[in-house]
Amino acid sequence: MFRFGILSTAKIGRDLVVPAIQDAENCVVSAVASRDLAKARAMADRFSAPHAFGSYEEMLASDTIDAVYIPLPTSQHVEWTIKAANAGKHVLCEKPIALRASEIDALIAARDRNRVLIAEAFMVTYSPVWRKVRSLLAEGAIGRLRHVQGAFTYFNRDPGNMRNIPALGGGGLPDIGVYPTITTRFVTGKEPVRVQASTDRDPEFGTDIYSSVRADFGDFELSFYISTQLAARQVMVFHGDKGFIEVKSPFNADRYGREEVELTNQNHAQSQLFRFQDARQYKLQAEAFARAAQGEAEEVVTLENSRLNQKLIDAIYRASDKDSWEKI
Repeated sequence: MFRFGILSTAKIGRDLVVPAIQDAENCVVSAVASRDLAKARAMADRFSAPHAFGSYEEMLASDTIDAVYIPLPTSQHVEWTIKAANAGKHVLCEKPIALRASEIDALIAARDRNRVLIAEAFMVTYSPVWRKVRSLLAEGAIGRLRHVQGAFTYFNRDPGNMRNIPALGGGGLPDIGVYPTITTRFVTGKEPVRVQASTDRDPEFGTDIYSSVRADFGDFELSFYISTQLAARQVMVFHGDKGFIEVKSPFNADRYGREEVELTNQNHAQSQLFRFQDARQYKLQAEAFARAAQGEAEEVVTLENSRLNQKLIDAIYRASDKDSWEKI
């Protein structure tokens, strides 16, 4: 059984990823680490993990784990990913794995030097929902793809939330802007060449709270908006000359609606609905990562892929400061 250690007791780990690992068929949570041993012990007991550590370093030095899952604040992702790799541990790190594309070069070096697997936790790429979208596009179900449209919004003005704290890597683009970009790239296999964007920042927090983006992929365009201070909404639509595909709950599966993909034909006279009940994308992510870390052939999010996605996010920030196209 492949053994995970959890680096911190963060909410996303407690609520989503750790339960998924425990539910997986080929891996288990073996340890939890926190700078507060009591918190680590409480979380370890909750998930029946046998080991708890009062420091991250202590867990990384332990032989009770094979890999670490890192749900720390974004600003700490690069530092602890490298430390974990240097300790010989495989790493599944929450997105975004870095705040700039150039920072990922050090992660690639650490991966290669230590011969470990490092992957950014884009759970959507393991979901049967997005695998279905990719296959529909490849089959020519909507003909020539011309436009992709997306939105991802929620409302959060909690000053104590890391998403609203610049020093911790807060902001809308790092938190949710990465999803329309990674999914579009995932299902099309294409890369953007230039981008236009506008971005608003919160006058109190200083974080980016709204972005409207237009990315040129050559054969098609991606336009999307994201916000941390709008009513909650998620949608992705892929529009071609013979039809269009709408992903109903594209990112937080089953929380913004049903896990469904709808294919509609050219004259809107016929549609097919593909339903994915209980797709459990976090469980699938854990299982795929464990297989890949143990040397099995498995599609995971490579650091090279992560670097390309972050290059687009970097370009969106640059484009937001000008009124013209920005090369990626």
